[in-house]
Amino acid sequence: MTDNQRGALYMTASMAGFAVEDVFVKAAAKGLPLGQVLLTIGLLGMLTFAAMAARAGEALLPPAFLSRPMLVRCGFEVTGRLFYGLAITLTALSTTSAILQATPLVVVAGAALVFGERVTPQRWLAVLVGFVGVLVILRPGADFSALSLLAVVGLLGFAGRDLATRAAPKGLSNRQLGALGFAMLAAAGAILLVVTGGAKVPSGLGLLYLAGGTVFGVSGYHALTYAMRTGEVSAVTPFRYTRLIFALVLAMALFGERPDLATWVGAALVVGSGIVALRR
Repeated sequence: MTDNQRGALYMTASMAGFAVEDVFVKAAAKGLPLGQVLLTIGLLGMLTFAAMAARAGEALLPPAFLSRPMLVRCGFEVTGRLFYGLAITLTALSTTSAILQATPLVVVAGAALVFGERVTPQRWLAVLVGFVGVLVILRPGADFSALSLLAVVGLLGFAGRDLATRAAPKGLSNRQLGALGFAMLAAAGAILLVVTGGAKVPSGLGLLYLAGGTVFGVSGYHALTYAMRTGEVSAVTPFRYTRLIFALVLAMALFGERPDLATWVGAALVVGSGIVALRR
């Protein structure tokens, strides 16, 4: 198996984990403020990765955390989490989701500009076709509120985080990167909670949702870090689109939704473009 194939598998597994995490976060946010949900999952995820790092004999606060790539990564991480959280709270979810799916395009462009990776015309075309597939699935409305710019800032934050992960010092393990990443999620949640207020004591079911979100969030983040450090960024990134496929399956299994023809056509474009990008 090549590095690109291995990275693609990690990315696909990551998107599956995040899709399931979204189910738990959505359920938890019905009874708790979004900021509190993100803060709690961030703290639990940070402690989980920190325990894994300690068990492996790794430093919990290595000097590399203060390196320029890591500081940049932290800034992008908080920006992405914070503004995307605000976007899904203040704007239509379909519009916000459509904007976020442009992240791979930004990452591929950044890989070419920052790391000098060679991006062939065929791979550019595959990424663009995948993006078209996302738009076919989501069918965003023509109205574009100024508040949607929050989602644009969020996607730039996530793209910058992924590129900075690629530039992270090789001496840092995925466990250390995971602990730092979830610490930034907690920071973003704390900022949101300060802005919105309304913290509550979670119910037993709420605690279960938070625990589920943490487990799948940690798994997804762990796989994402592996993916972005394995193979070429421009080959691995298009597999982010698979998150929509997993979301469709979960919607059908858990909520009884039945996607229409346009949704299936868009899903086929997403999967097909990912396969083409990998083969290229």
